[in-house]
Amino acid sequence: MPLARSLSITSLSGLEEWDEEFDLEDAVLFEIAWEVANKVGGIYTVIQTKARLTAEEWGENYFLVGPYVESNVRTQVELIEPTNPALKRAIDKMNSSGCKVYFGRWLIEGSPYVVLIDVAFTAWNLDKWKKELWDNFSIGVPWFDREANDAVLFGFLTAWLLGEYAAQCEEPPHILAHFHEWLAGLGLALCRQRQLPVATIFTTHATLLGRYLCAGSVDFYNNLADFNVDKEAGDRQIYHRYCLERTAARCAHVFTTVSQITAVEAEHLLKRKPDIITPNGLNVKKFSAMHEFQNLHAQSKNRIQEFIRGHFYGHLDFNLDKCLFLFIAGRYEFSNKGADIFLEALARLNYLLRVNHSDVTVVAFFIMPARTNNFNVETLKGQAVRKQLWDTAQTVKERFGKKLYESLLVGQLPDVSKMLSKDDFTMMKRAIFATQRQCQPPICTHNMLEDSNDPILTCIRRIGLFNSSADRVKVIFHPEFLSSTSPLLPMDYEEFVRGCHLGVFPSYYEPWGYTPAECTVMGIPSISTNLSGFGCFMEEHIADPSAYGIYILDRRYRGVDESCNQLTSYLFQFCQQSRRARIIQRNRTERLSDLLDWRYLGRYYISARHMALAKAFPDTYFYQPHDSDTAQGFRYPRPASVPPSPSLSRHSSPRQSEAEEDDDRYDEDAEAEKDRLNIRQPLTLPSKKGPALPYTLPGANGERNGAASVKN
Repeated sequence: MPLARSLSITSLSGLEEWDEEFDLEDAVLFEIAWEVANKVGGIYTVIQTKARLTAEEWGENYFLVGPYVESNVRTQVELIEPTNPALKRAIDKMNSSGCKVYFGRWLIEGSPYVVLIDVAFTAWNLDKWKKELWDNFSIGVPWFDREANDAVLFGFLTAWLLGEYAAQCEEPPHILAHFHEWLAGLGLALCRQRQLPVATIFTTHATLLGRYLCAGSVDFYNNLADFNVDKEAGDRQIYHRYCLERTAARCAHVFTTVSQITAVEAEHLLKRKPDIITPNGLNVKKFSAMHEFQNLHAQSKNRIQEFIRGHFYGHLDFNLDKCLFLFIAGRYEFSNKGADIFLEALARLNYLLRVNHSDVTVVAFFIMPARTNNFNVETLKGQAVRKQLWDTAQTVKERFGKKLYESLLVGQLPDVSKMLSKDDFTMMKRAIFATQRQCQPPICTHNMLEDSNDPILTCIRRIGLFNSSADRVKVIFHPEFLSSTSPLLPMDYEEFVRGCHLGVFPSYYEPWGYTPAECTVMGIPSISTNLSGFGCFMEEHIADPSAYGIYILDRRYRGVDESCNQLTSYLFQFCQQSRRARIIQRNRTERLSDLLDWRYLGRYYISARHMALAKAFPDTYFYQPHDSDTAQGFRYPRPASVPPSPSLSRHSSPRQSEAEEDDDRYDEDAEAEKDRLNIRQPLTLPSKKGPALPYTLPGANGERNGAASVKN
């Protein structure tokens, strides 16, 4: 089915203009999520990266609410006394009533205030609150679902906090509460049921039922209208969770999702069309390295090459300078994340590279956490052998250098035959013999607990990619999050991404897609799909995404085999690019980072908040929705030279080899300036720390598409 636009479109030029008199001085924002100061999923990244922008807008009246997890609080939160008098009285009242509520600053960019609730401390209320949940909403939660039990406790406690805060305010408050995902959604429903003076927003980052259905290998998107949602949720034993999510979506003043593809899904599964799309952004400053990002790529690539030298010792029969590093990363959902189609495409790519006698070698990394018990001994041995070879080479080099120095001191040219002693040759021969290997380089870097049933390893056995010398495609499965303290691959995720050449994310179910977004702001090309929020967003805003290193795979209107062939074609074309072409493509990719900056995408959250305040407090706030038909989409133009195979690249690009000279001229500065003219510079957001400033995004013809203001 076609992807129809929602009420508010996801176009940078289509967001409505707000009147500068929209006063937030008397309003208080509570943002509630299970991932506040608690890294358990991708929503943590949303909350963490958006906090600075929101704190600038709301100042002292912005509070994040999450669960108290002692191990996280010790390292991430500075506990202090509440600064807001009404909130302090509310927290003291709850603590005196048998709760444990903490207040502090989250030590991230923006240093927002956090209210952390100890859910386990009030578990004695669980049965009473479950009964109240059944009496008021007819939702029953089974005793064995610990996550749902936590959601019940967290929901009732957050509703208690908001109600107590409203009661402690001296004047009628204007409270805005933004709830993320089903784990926090019960608090929203309780606020509406208790008729608290709270404007509510509910954001679903991925529907529960959608994720379960896609994992079951169903034709999800072509059958959205036909699913019996109650039966499907019941069959998967998540009916109570589904009810909590659907109740929150239906009760909220404003319902939002992170992408247009998820909006279609939510409309059918949660039975409510989202009011606005709120795409996820990033703090581009954190990832941007100005003109140094090409140098950072080279440095990180060298570190990955060192790992490859150890991993493939004894079988290092390929040229590392002509080796491309591809990767897929994320939650271990074999089909939803597209690992199945990626492996099949790698097998076909291997065949194409071999029959075309290509000298390019592809190393594909799978960074997906799975159940393991330790590092693979053979993998650790490889890194030890590499280090031993390096130490041997350094020892021989020092001896050679000393003899050369002494010879030159006496004014004689050295006798090369006497520069290396027999001991040196013996040492080098022993090092060479140590690199002999009787087995193939390992595929998995760890010992898997369920090796025989693991989806990735099972698929690799079927397609026959065993890292043999004849294979032009090598596979490395790293079933653990990357860490700079790892003895195997000591790199943080950001460093690793910078060192790779291409991120591959052929997801079937991806409501947004932070992994390709992170690639983009670091200047690394990526492959996404038209079933991911990121892919749809880029298709809408870029006239020719592939020219900017954003390849969009069609998984919506093509079968699996056709999509696999298309992915194989993208990979093969990428392998045929010259080194200079890849450099220019990285420059173009990095210039798209402004599209993903919270300074732009945060405006959709601003729009949702204004809409909620106007709905909940119509006597104080006024909101006039714009006409979505009059808002024009924003198209980032095709670059001047396509394909990216220029002869001249300046400033941030490493010097290319003379063998790659051609007659095409490419002026990076001129093209970058054209790109900068096609995306508006971020405007100043209103801040409580100073006078409110206008912030507008005019429509395609400069007209105002909507307005909001405070009634006099």
